[in-house]
Amino acid sequence: MPITAKTQLIGLLGWPVGHSISPAMHNAAAAALGLDWAYVPLPVRPEALPLALGGLAALGLRGVNVTVPHKTAVLPYLDAVYPVAQLIGAVNTIVVTDGRLTGFNTDWSGFLADLTELGLALSGRDCLVLGAGGSARAVVYALASAGGRVTVLARRPEQAAQLVAELGTALPDAGLTAGPLSAAAEIAGGVYHPVIVNTTPLGMAGANANLSPWPDGPLPAAARLPAAALLPADAFVYDLVYNPPLTPLLRQAQAAGARTANGLGMLVNQAAEAFELWTNRRPDREVMRAAIG
Repeated sequence: MPITAKTQLIGLLGWPVGHSISPAMHNAAAAALGLDWAYVPLPVRPEALPLALGGLAALGLRGVNVTVPHKTAVLPYLDAVYPVAQLIGAVNTIVVTDGRLTGFNTDWSGFLADLTELGLALSGRDCLVLGAGGSARAVVYALASAGGRVTVLARRPEQAAQLVAELGTALPDAGLTAGPLSAAAEIAGGVYHPVIVNTTPLGMAGANANLSPWPDGPLPAAARLPAAALLPADAFVYDLVYNPPLTPLLRQAQAAGARTANGLGMLVNQAAEAFELWTNRRPDREVMRAAIG
């Protein structure tokens, strides 16, 4: 739809955002509903985040999605945070109402909805989450809420330990554990049918396109096997990265015979929930999916 003097603005706040396909998805949803709304990219450097958030209401925006690297950094600047987002400690959606900014998290429910659509049962299943940033927090909460036994692995083990300590208080029965990313293959090889989720930007189009979070060196007890062989064949490997559709991690997993999925389904589901928060209208998820191929 053409931009008019009455067009309501929403957008994507992150750094960088040039790779995102969210504008196509949200604008298609708005057009299908006949809404005079436009979704625009808002590239904001980390040091400019407070100024950008302060300008949302002043410029008349109705809300924004929040992406890397701002999902946790936005929290101190919001007027209110929905309880689940507060518990997770990360926000991916901001709604602007009467000049007030309220934070929500639709990542966790969008992720869980995609796993449900994929027919994946989580109760009692061992889950390895690679990374400990804002997206990882939502994924850990989703997996633990569905009954998964979750281990968080990060290049900085202290960051993984902090995430586990904070979420473990709210999820005392989840038995969350933390460890170094270098131990991923060893841990995965010792459990049955693990669910492995990459929440890092490794593999994303751009500077990280050829990188994988999976350990590529030999493990002490792994007989110097290549990385693909260190991924269990009975694993389910999910990469939140959706551009490109087949990341280095997913290629490794497929080479090992594991079942895989990228983050496109999560993207659509979390976006549909955010769209409804802004507009009070339920979008057609198939329209959104078709807009991004």
